[in-house]
Amino acid sequence: MTERDRLDLRGLLPPNVMSSEQQIERFMVDLKRLEVQARDGPLDPNALAKWRILNRLHDRNETMYYKVLVAHIKEYAPIVYTPTVGLVCQNYSGLFRRPRGMYFSAEDRGEMMSMVYNWPAEQVDMIVVTDGSRILGLGDLGVHGIGIAIGKLDIYVAAAGINPQRVLPVMIDVGTNNEELLKNPLYLGLQEHRLDGDEYLAVIDEFMEAVFTRWPHVIVQFEDFQSKWAFKLLQRYRNTYRMFNDDVQGTAGVALAGLLGAVRAQGRPMIDFPKQKIVVAGAGSAGIGVLNAARKTMARMLGNNESAFEAARSQFWVVDAQGLITEERENIDQDASPFARKVKEINRQGLREGASLVEVVQKVKPDVLLGLSAVGGLFTKEVLEALKGSTATRPAIFAMSNPTTNAECTPEQAFSILGENIIFASGSPFKDINFGNGHIGHCNQGNNMYLFPGIGLGTLLSGAPIVSDGMLQAAAECLAAYMTEDEVHEGIIYPSISRIRDITKEIAAAVIMEAIEEDLVAGYRDVDARELQKFNKEQILEFVKINMWDPDYPTVVYHQD
Repeated sequence: MTERDRLDLRGLLPPNVMSSEQQIERFMVDLKRLEVQARDGPLDPNALAKWRILNRLHDRNETMYYKVLVAHIKEYAPIVYTPTVGLVCQNYSGLFRRPRGMYFSAEDRGEMMSMVYNWPAEQVDMIVVTDGSRILGLGDLGVHGIGIAIGKLDIYVAAAGINPQRVLPVMIDVGTNNEELLKNPLYLGLQEHRLDGDEYLAVIDEFMEAVFTRWPHVIVQFEDFQSKWAFKLLQRYRNTYRMFNDDVQGTAGVALAGLLGAVRAQGRPMIDFPKQKIVVAGAGSAGIGVLNAARKTMARMLGNNESAFEAARSQFWVVDAQGLITEERENIDQDASPFARKVKEINRQGLREGASLVEVVQKVKPDVLLGLSAVGGLFTKEVLEALKGSTATRPAIFAMSNPTTNAECTPEQAFSILGENIIFASGSPFKDINFGNGHIGHCNQGNNMYLFPGIGLGTLLSGAPIVSDGMLQAAAECLAAYMTEDEVHEGIIYPSISRIRDITKEIAAAVIMEAIEEDLVAGYRDVDARELQKFNKEQILEFVKINMWDPDYPTVVYHQD
């Protein structure tokens, strides 16, 4: 009441002064009225209704919005992030009420260096940028893709404690090849076909130069760029700017952590990872990113020399829309070519160029079946039946494609065909399976949100000028080691989303320690590089914790005793 009197608010608010906890409770009661649970998560219309309510809260009261998100992250991460964010992007023109973030378009060429100063924040720590060309597994959604950048940054704030006043969602609109959007009179973006080649690169180059000129220490996360540009842009900028690509590097890190966890769940030490036979369905940016990360890890465990890399390569069988990729493939994608099987190898195994996924699983008898195809239901009954021949004591199935409708299979399908003794992970959330005998089939969500907040926060606090492979590797290994032996034995290879802030703190600390090891640290704010290099692990964890933003109301008026 003292604060109300000092601010001349008496009589302008109801008399009961409600605590933050009471405000959250009041909001939750309203939201719960909509709750109708379906078999594998909230019904689509219900999820969109929840998103609308949360979005309105975000508009009214940003602090309370993040209080709700942090307190109920397990429940609402699937609403503000995958899978519901996919629905949001598909319907964004109809859902749009007020602009969030910045839009740089092909029409703005030559203007970006000045227009970047239109953003009101003096300091920006984190940018998530997309061109809308490959949103989740939903394809080209054009300017609607801004929804994924907004959702990712909500997770950065809730999980990593990045100050919401210092984040910036960005849409680079270079047109769309989605014919429906080109004909839709309500579409909010440029209604022309996508730029390509040098014209496209010129737009991205201008954007990068503009944001790093105004905010030299910002970190830019590239999100949902189509495969043909994802790798090229990563290689173009990664040694010059503080940037990373979540689809290539984040997905790879989370999958790698799960693969290492699966080795532990089979009762073997992680050092046995190079012995795993892995069939990968999908050769897009995510699939190739995982393959490269897993191969590097295997090679490092085998001695990190040329023969180690060759031995690691031989543990993967990659299947795309045209079947098994071999050296006989015409017009093979250069990023996939290192994983093309040699003709002699496949002849010995009774396989051929273009062999189907079922054939490959039958002949290879893999330890792991990894799906990053964006093709819902790809792991058919026949494919799962074939996996019964696996030589692993506990075969692992990773149905990693998002959103839920694009998952290669459901946990019910996997457990019903293969029985209880498997490891199951997916990209989107599914409910655990109760076998009715006291046993639970754990549905591990191998979501990128385990890693990208910690990678971003660790890079920010280390002051590292780039995001190195070693920093990404440290993040993945930290996540893999986070689970206890008991949890892994039960088939739990990813922690509960409810622990995301603690997980992020640990991963950020691991990233900082690796940056110190690689002599990349430059310090953050009043902690310089020399001081940071002297910190032990406990001090680094404390350094991370005190630099994580909490959604608390600032004290406006202090009560005088």
